[in-house]
Amino acid sequence: MTLAQSGSYCTLALFAGNGHMTLLLNILWFILGGFIAGCMWLFGGLVLACTIIGLPWAFAAWRIAGFVFWPFGRQIVDREAHTGEVDLGTDCVGFFLNVIWFVFAGWYIALAHVLAAIAEAVTIIGIPFAYKDIQLAQLALAPIGKRVVDKP
Repeated sequence: MTLAQSGSYCTLALFAGNGHMTLLLNILWFILGGFIAGCMWLFGGLVLACTIIGLPWAFAAWRIAGFVFWPFGRQIVDREAHTGEVDLGTDCVGFFLNVIWFVFAGWYIALAHVLAAIAEAVTIIGIPFAYKDIQLAQLALAPIGKRVVDKP
């Protein structure tokens, strides 16, 4: 018997994959900050694209923006593990691009997501949102070679 079946309410039951709960969480996320955070990732990608040299990171920022707007019911996976193919973003070039990203942008974006997660987790009701912010922090550290897919 799981916690969800026992009749007692538990935050972990929110991650069970219920379509209605996923929709509700996505709507709340979008209203309570997901829209602003997603727009910031889109804007960051636009700035990177304007520099031409920032194009690899711009595409990664736009993928992250799509996840930030509607994160529940989706997950982040390594592109190589998902497709079974090695490409430019999953080999040593991708590693080099992730190192540059980490030094110039990733660490402080990840820190912002971790701080947001701490503030959300304190409220107890915000634990599912904190979980997604932690995922975003991990993604912000090294976004090249990642893909956002729907959960099975």
